[in-house]
Amino acid sequence: MPFILAPTEVRVIVEAFILGCLAQVSLLLAGLGATVVHVPKKVVGAMAGFGAGALVSAVSFDLVDQAKVIGAISLTVWLLVGAAIFIVGDRIVDRRFGEAGVGGALGIVLGSVVDGIPESLIFGIGVAAGNPVGLGFLAAVIVSNVPQALAPSVDLYHAGWSRPKLGILWGAVVVACGVAAALGAGLATAIPGVTGNELAALAAGGLLAMMTDSLMPFAYEHGGDQAGFWTVVGFALAVAPSVM
Repeated sequence: MPFILAPTEVRVIVEAFILGCLAQVSLLLAGLGATVVHVPKKVVGAMAGFGAGALVSAVSFDLVDQAKVIGAISLTVWLLVGAAIFIVGDRIVDRRFGEAGVGGALGIVLGSVVDGIPESLIFGIGVAAGNPVGLGFLAAVIVSNVPQALAPSVDLYHAGWSRPKLGILWGAVVVACGVAAALGAGLATAIPGVTGNELAALAAGGLLAMMTDSLMPFAYEHGGDQAGFWTVVGFALAVAPSVM
């Protein structure tokens, strides 16, 4: 007998798709904004540092906090899986485009995917369970998306990427995250008890690897020693909703 979704289940999945896209649409807006407004190199570095700080907050106070219930061994394994996914993908990008310039920028884009897909799956599971992710986590995602998209888009645009090409790149990431959110909602509907805790750990591992290999070096290269200051600012502002 074919599996048929009830109208309410279809509505939840559609809502998860829309909300998943909306949560990541700042990637598209920031990526296109880099082609319209000239952003000085120092500002790009500061924003990359700001995004790194916001992501440290998301990893520490949301993703790992959610995933810790699976136990230390499982948490470590899934963190390493997330890191491995990013590292393998980043090496493929480096071989195709080179480690600097376009390759370095696309490494940050890859980090957005490794981060955004599990995040969106978790988001969709939460929507279906009637327990969406916290405001602090969403704020960190939205805040960190801006420099995470702006920083590599500036380099890609200067390397000859057109505005439509950048729009397609970031639009594809946003839609993929929306689909992942819908899939998460569908899984939570079809399989009771799905929590996404392992996915939270996977996303945390991928984020930590991306920040170490791509985002923080990018921030320092473009912003100098001021990048460290803006990293702390990004962390402080992103963590504020979690401690209020």
